[in-house]
Amino acid sequence: MVKGQKVVCINDSFPQFVRAIYKELPVKDKVYTVREVFLGREKIVNAGDSATVGLLLEELRNPPDPFHQGKQELGFSSERFAPLEELPPEEAEEENELLIGAGAGAGVGWN
Repeated sequence: MVKGQKVVCINDSFPQFVRAIYKELPVKDKVYTVREVFLGREKIVNAGDSATVGLLLEELRNPPDPFHQGKQELGFSSERFAPLEELPPEEAEEENELLIGAGAGAGVGWN
């Protein structure tokens, strides 16, 4: 997942303690825009030291994480979301340029 990408929430089941510290939570089947991608951690939830990919969403704003030294905004695990097929405008344009460039001079037309 990348900044600007559209994603859909596939899991909006949160424990009560999460509901208590977050101001806004995603809703299943609703589409969101990735505002930021960051390296998260599972230490709080699973008492482990493994890392996950975290997301901040354009449509949701939350308070700082009380357990983060830098007071980063509370985010969400990327596993709660599925990417939509569309890419952010700048990446879609780059992909189109690559496709057009790949077909240039090949004698193949687009129908």
